[in-house]
Amino acid sequence: MGREKELPIPENEVERLIALQSYDIIDSGEEKDFDAIASIASAICGTPISLITFIDDKRQWFKSHVGTDLTENFRDLSFCTYAIAGTDEIMIVPDALQDERFANNPVVTDANVTFYAGVPLVNEDGYALGTLCVLDQQPHDFSEAQIDALKALAKQVVDKIELQRKVLLLEKTNQELLNANVLIQKFASMAAHDIKNPLSSINLTSQALRTRQEITQHESCLRLVNMNISAADNLLVLVDEMMAYSKNPALLLEKRQEFNLNTLIAKVVSLLTVPDSIQIEWPAEKHQLYFSIIAMEQILINLLSNAIRYNDKSEGRIQVRFSEDQHYYQLEIQDNGRGIPAAYHDQIFANNVTLQVKDRFNNQGSGIGLATVKDLLYLLGSTITVQSLPGEGATFTVRLKK
Repeated sequence: MGREKELPIPENEVERLIALQSYDIIDSGEEKDFDAIASIASAICGTPISLITFIDDKRQWFKSHVGTDLTENFRDLSFCTYAIAGTDEIMIVPDALQDERFANNPVVTDANVTFYAGVPLVNEDGYALGTLCVLDQQPHDFSEAQIDALKALAKQVVDKIELQRKVLLLEKTNQELLNANVLIQKFASMAAHDIKNPLSSINLTSQALRTRQEITQHESCLRLVNMNISAADNLLVLVDEMMAYSKNPALLLEKRQEFNLNTLIAKVVSLLTVPDSIQIEWPAEKHQLYFSIIAMEQILINLLSNAIRYNDKSEGRIQVRFSEDQHYYQLEIQDNGRGIPAAYHDQIFANNVTLQVKDRFNNQGSGIGLATVKDLLYLLGSTITVQSLPGEGATFTVRLKK
């Protein structure tokens, strides 16, 4: 067979390749169990060469190879290409020199391979992923007992790769569960930290309301009452969201929806205690995003809260900038606060790391927020970085994968 000849392609080739990829077996290295099966096949069939092969779009890769040092072959030079494209349980070529499909194949003319018998490795969904095959440099008769034995060994190969795939899937599921549990713990810690802001607002306005009412009986108390109600409403929404996502943490990563960025920023700002000396600017244009709104909300709460708390200027300024390209949304939050020394630019995203600096409200940071934001972004395929100079403020850049 020359390369110019048209090769047989399975009717379900696209699905077959997707299935093959799910086993993560190509280039996975040799394993003793597979080598043992190949050796048994060679002994039973009386052939010097036996292979366990898997075939992708361009090549035939050998998971096990007995009687040869080769580890792969071009797909268009492979006997097995024909085996996986057929409907037979086994393909036997008694004498390749007498078969027009293979008479001119370099495997035959150069390597002198004459005999071939291959059983397709068909998975539980019916896709032929590769073969268990035996080869020799001389013609062979092949008995029914040898055919049955080769089929039985091929089934063992399929059973083994199915088991390995199930183990890989279980390990992946367990890791995702572990990640989700860790994220829930961090998310709960960060959210509890965020709740302090509206609670502080409620507490302060309540005290002011009580004092004003006792001394002046002034109608402006109504405004303070409304502030309390608004802060409480926002707090209840946040708590409801926390409860919903704690019951199903996958929603935090999977549930995306369209929302207006400025509307969300306004909601977040209403949850925070913003001193009169600090001005927050956000994009003039209205931007519609399609993303996890709870994730974006937590990112904004943390970064804006930090920008407020650690601003030591008499006139504080926080700018929120937004841009996007084909694959990412980019959010920048810049402040003119204390800034962060370069030596800490990486450390501030680690768990429980603080700079031992109290904020403008005389509170010590927990070291939870930025670490949780980074972990959350990692699970979303996104990133966060910081640029900062001490005394000149900081700019946090978040790139969110669409």
